[in-house]
Amino acid sequence: MKVICENREAKHEYFIIDSYEAGISLDGGEVKSIRLGNVNLKDSYCSISGGSVFIKNMHISVYDKSGAYNVKEARRDRRLLLHKYEARKIGEKVSEKGFTLVPLKLYFKDALIKIEVGLCKGKHTFDKKQALMDKDIKRAMEREIKKY
Repeated sequence: MKVICENREAKHEYFIIDSYEAGISLDGGEVKSIRLGNVNLKDSYCSISGGSVFIKNMHISVYDKSGAYNVKEARRDRRLLLHKYEARKIGEKVSEKGFTLVPLKLYFKDALIKIEVGLCKGKHTFDKKQALMDKDIKRAMEREIKKY
């Protein structure tokens, strides 16, 4: 498994309750662009409509060697390929207050491009501060152990 892109900001902003692996419906030029690493998950999010899950605002740069007929928008909506029962289960959870579906990482699994989406609940400011303090304490302990 080779990770192409990771949404590190999501781990800071949300508590990740559960994660799911999904495929993405892509065009040939988009696949080539992803293989070159021209993708960004920073501001992307997922929404559910009509029983299908879509990823919105994921930036995939237009492949420069594709023909003029194959030029698409860089931030178009892309359908995630999930089983019906998974989409239904995710839809029920997202409809509850405070839950959202956030893309966590994009990676290769064999020759296929997969995306890991997480069912998340937002953190408050004090939760974020506590997580940063815990991380600093852990880093300091590791530094002291290394010196010893």
